[in-house]
Amino acid sequence: MTAPVADSFYRAGYPEVYDLVMRHRGRDHTAEAATLARLVRRRNPAAASLLDVACGTGLHLEHLRAHFAAVTGVDLSVEMLARAGRRVPGVTLHEGDMRELDLGAAFDVLVCLFAVPHLRCTDELDRTVARLAAHLTPGGVLLVEPWYTPEEFVPGYIARDMVQEQDRVVVRLSHSTWLDGARDQIRMTVHQAYADPAGGIGHDTATTELTLFRPEHFAAAFARAGLAAAHVGAPPFRWGLWIARPAGAQ
Repeated sequence: MTAPVADSFYRAGYPEVYDLVMRHRGRDHTAEAATLARLVRRRNPAAASLLDVACGTGLHLEHLRAHFAAVTGVDLSVEMLARAGRRVPGVTLHEGDMRELDLGAAFDVLVCLFAVPHLRCTDELDRTVARLAAHLTPGGVLLVEPWYTPEEFVPGYIARDMVQEQDRVVVRLSHSTWLDGARDQIRMTVHQAYADPAGGIGHDTATTELTLFRPEHFAAAFARAGLAAAHVGAPPFRWGLWIARPAGAQ
């Protein structure tokens, strides 16, 4: 999923490496799509249209279209959307910032998966949720994936990925720490080395800033947008999901 703010992390050419790493990181996109569909059907059995907000390279869209009659994606990155278009040909895709989303359409379902941490602050969270709510049909369902809270974050956390697919190899290391003394924002530095027979060996380092929202921040944002919301456990989603509907929806 693409950050709503362009930074060195989302540089040109990044979507190819992102897609390769995400496909081998262990997330079961098929099972996640089925979980999303099941949660939606419990609340709106007739739901037919879905918008994937910050759809990235279409890893979820590819499987969500098996559950909903009409699926649409939106992302800030044109490169991400190009790759999504190749993965899910025929699906409507829009370029757009989720904080300013205005597609002039309403959907029975909106999903926003691992994108909210890229927002800078609670004001941006409020603005984003309000824009998502504006794209829901009266009985629509909004599903948002949270991430770590400040209390769960481990300063200095290091993660690594090593992926080989045919003749291409990617090694990804990341280091995360508090951002300039903040206690709800982190800076993640990512170093990637990659090699293939044609291009040889290359590497780069980039950074991105992420916000660690608390449950009360999500609850307040949904309430301000006129949505009734609850956080639920939703395996295989590690951090569960926030599920919201227009207040009074049956």
